[in-house]
Amino acid sequence: MRSNPRWDRVSSVTLGGMSQPTYHPIRGGGYRAEVSTTGASLIMFEHDTAAGVYPLVTEPTADRPPLPLAGSVCAPWPDGVRDGSFIFDGIEHQLVVTDPDRGTAPHGFTWHLNWNVLSHTESRVDLGVDVGMHTGWPYQLRCAVAYEIGPWGLEVTHAATNIGGYHAPFGMSSHLYLRAGEANLDECALSLSAGTRLPLDRERSLPNAYTQTVSGTDFDFTAPSPLRDVHLDAAFSALDEDIDGRARHRLRGPDGRGVELWTGSGFGWLRVITADLGEGCPRELVLSPATCPPDAFNLGIDLIVLQPGQTWNAQWGLTAIDV
Repeated sequence: MRSNPRWDRVSSVTLGGMSQPTYHPIRGGGYRAEVSTTGASLIMFEHDTAAGVYPLVTEPTADRPPLPLAGSVCAPWPDGVRDGSFIFDGIEHQLVVTDPDRGTAPHGFTWHLNWNVLSHTESRVDLGVDVGMHTGWPYQLRCAVAYEIGPWGLEVTHAATNIGGYHAPFGMSSHLYLRAGEANLDECALSLSAGTRLPLDRERSLPNAYTQTVSGTDFDFTAPSPLRDVHLDAAFSALDEDIDGRARHRLRGPDGRGVELWTGSGFGWLRVITADLGEGCPRELVLSPATCPPDAFNLGIDLIVLQPGQTWNAQWGLTAIDV
């Protein structure tokens, strides 16, 4: 078993009035995971195999370049809002443009908030956070997430409740850096249960055309496709669900082993990004289950509207692919 000094470091440390993140391990069925209170982030997930420990997500460490949004829950909207501006219920809202290079307000608020640990057992951790009012955001939501681990792998349940007095727009995603053990991404193959994509422009990563079929294009990953020299920044939809209501997406290494991301019906979108972190660094793959596409607050596509007191919930999960 790999030594990890964070396994027992679960108490909060406060410096200058700011709460440092705490790290909460869970384990079961040959799997181990670790969740940070900052952004309710999944920062480690690995599987014990006969050949040794098999990493299924890329873990942020001091000897690697930073992983933006690593494992974070991004709500109450995923990706960017164009110019930080949107109209909801006839009222124009102006969010703070926190990505001036792209001219967007990206990823909501929860990814940088310190979530509260509601309960923690050996195999499960529950976290929650209230999203109050911000500039351009006059709505009050309560977000929760449960990470549970067992022989099936990792199951993640998200919930959002409107605790304010007005109906509110909502969307979310989880920003996952997946890996097939120690295999380099250029040695891996990707398969996605996705039939369409929403084109994004390169400069702003915002939609710039109507939804298009992936059939017969370079974006068709319905069959396993090698990732060597493939660069992606795409929003996929029309996720093909199996009989159990789950869509399955797989990253496999050259030996056939890898990781499967399954998404429930509440996550109708999948953001896929190949991230180049700098010269000499291996590329990373982001698979981000999402409820809606980028700029959904303006497009209105799959936008969730929560009435006062209403709760939304949905699930996704990860499991190892063994051969």
